[in-house]
Amino acid sequence: MNNLPSGIETDSPVEVAAPQSKFSFIPGRFRLTQVVLHDQTDAHAELVQQHEWLLHPSNGELRLRGNLFVLEDVLTECGTLFVKLAPLPDSRATPSDWDVRVGREGDFELGESDGYLWRTATYTGGKWNRISALHALQRQLRPYNAARDGLLLTNTWGDRNRDAHLNPTFMAREIEGAARLGADIVQIDDGWQQGTTANSANSGGQGVWDGFWASDPQFWDVNSARFPAGLEPLVQQARAHDLRIGLWFGPDSSHHAANWHRDAEVLLRYHRELGIEFFKIDSLKITTPQSEANFAQFFGTLHHQSNGAISLDLDITAERRFGYFGAIEFGPLFVENRYTDWRNYWPHHTLRVAWQLAHWIDPVRLRLEWLNNARNLDKYPNDPLAPAHYRPDALFATVMLCAPLGWFENQNLPESYFEEAAPLIKKWKSEREAMQQGTILPIGEAPDGNVWTGFVSINSTHDSAYVLLFRELNASPTYQLQLPLLKLTEATINLLSGEGTAQFTEGHLKVEIPHKLRYIWLQITPT
Repeated sequence: MNNLPSGIETDSPVEVAAPQSKFSFIPGRFRLTQVVLHDQTDAHAELVQQHEWLLHPSNGELRLRGNLFVLEDVLTECGTLFVKLAPLPDSRATPSDWDVRVGREGDFELGESDGYLWRTATYTGGKWNRISALHALQRQLRPYNAARDGLLLTNTWGDRNRDAHLNPTFMAREIEGAARLGADIVQIDDGWQQGTTANSANSGGQGVWDGFWASDPQFWDVNSARFPAGLEPLVQQARAHDLRIGLWFGPDSSHHAANWHRDAEVLLRYHRELGIEFFKIDSLKITTPQSEANFAQFFGTLHHQSNGAISLDLDITAERRFGYFGAIEFGPLFVENRYTDWRNYWPHHTLRVAWQLAHWIDPVRLRLEWLNNARNLDKYPNDPLAPAHYRPDALFATVMLCAPLGWFENQNLPESYFEEAAPLIKKWKSEREAMQQGTILPIGEAPDGNVWTGFVSINSTHDSAYVLLFRELNASPTYQLQLPLLKLTEATINLLSGEGTAQFTEGHLKVEIPHKLRYIWLQITPT
């Protein structure tokens, strides 16, 4: 437990219900899948593993931990999803020995002794309807809102200057750059506040990462040295550019999160006085059942007192936190910190995370990054998958079916980002709501740098789709696949962005992308 990532950086068709907790099935024809998810992404890159059992009396009794299980009849491809609305097993303040128990003779039991809630969703038709059912369950808990979800947010931290440059002039340039790029939100990370954290460029090793209120009762006031006129001028500048300001915030974990009321009042004050709706939640630590309950109160208070207007980016990069299913109602997941400075950002790795998680997590819930590929070229010598080999529009495309994170300082982007990525972003914004309202499915192969891969968004009547395909470093300029769930034999294809050609015949899509590390984005509608 002492080796968990801390979050302190150093430069080194669906029926959803509360489930029946016990039932029986006939062994021999049911497959049980345990989905193991990982957070603490500062220390994990592969975030999804699956374990399967074709259930048989000789398996003996299974006692399994986790948040997500699938029980499917292999003959009918009908199944049930079981979702535990809790942090991941190792992060729960109230642990249990098992979450699902399967007996030798087909008795099935959900673990409920720890007090967490379960939800189930049933499906028919195998894999693709299973994914659709699980995404729909998540959208019942957090209904999609085009004004709030899946927006392009840029954040001042990603270029590793941390808070060193924060001042009104710097932020004015950030707002101007974000407007040129086409972002929706400019988020000021750690450093806007009066107090100094352990991550601050100016901490000298003396900053705090907990006990914020004890260290300084004015910790969460606006930093008067950096922003003597407060944040109001920045909010007004952003509004003039059709942008919104977001803020970073670290809830106080000390004394079992006893200060959650004060933390909630801080954010509600900035929301009421400045209209700020987007907050990145970092530094949080679940240490005890009381702290977990208090943080849940914190989230719920913000949600209810803002009438759902406040959206929280819930950081899952470090510490013991609420993870993928512990706080679905309150905002997207800030999935990972990746930097070219540390040579741990590769576009195909981020695409892999999105693709693998999309089998289980609604992609619009995933805040995933694209970076400034002109920085730290020397960190990737002779690397054919280095970020610099991707066009800026291709970098944005890797995350545009999620909640995109511009993990860079806007004002320092190369001109190519405004020439190549901004037109794609403009087109994406015109199609975004229709695309995000669909069911977003991963297609092709798991990204590894050498495959064809991508996503399809299918509308609710299954008669139109958006398709996003990537050609990685493979030798084949053409690729063919059948699009799942789409009820069309003939269709009209509209090339929205990218390069190449496409044909759709008898339900099959054939595409050609002539150059490697490029993409094609299509809209498919009835002829």
